[in-house]
Amino acid sequence: MTTSTSAGPVDAAAFCSAMRLIVGNVSVITAGVGEDRSGLVVISVVSLSAEPPKVIACVNRSSSTWSVIERHRHFAVNSLGPQHRKVAERFSGFGGVKGNERYAGVEWTTVKTGASVLVDAVAAFDCSLDEMIDRGTHSIVIGSVEAVRTQDAGEALVYWRGAYRPLRAEA
Repeated sequence: MTTSTSAGPVDAAAFCSAMRLIVGNVSVITAGVGEDRSGLVVISVVSLSAEPPKVIACVNRSSSTWSVIERHRHFAVNSLGPQHRKVAERFSGFGGVKGNERYAGVEWTTVKTGASVLVDAVAAFDCSLDEMIDRGTHSIVIGSVEAVRTQDAGEALVYWRGAYRPLRAEA
């Protein structure tokens, strides 16, 4: 076991290193329509409220997706399973893939807002944008859930220690 302590001001490298030790569900945030769409991978999606249903996600303001969310006033949260590792890599920008090109190779649909929903996502939340609250480099994006789709196969894709990893329910 390795132990490290930072007592002074925390620098970005130390913060990022510590954050990699927190297991997070891998989701793709999608926004926009047609050729004007983009998306990115996040591990910072949580429920804000059940009544009415609302979610929050943290999106870097320098990402191409942030401006698409602001412009179209909608987004979808697509929770990924282990079979979606290549989707996660594309939406993470591996290989320089950007914007609408990230959507290639898998099947997408729309439900209510027009945001793209991954057909076989473990869970998908189609959201209208309520508010974007700027903090540091990111915005806390708050959405009202307009539709939900699920396809629970007992598996999820998680991010831990800088890598995508499968998480399977115990039998």
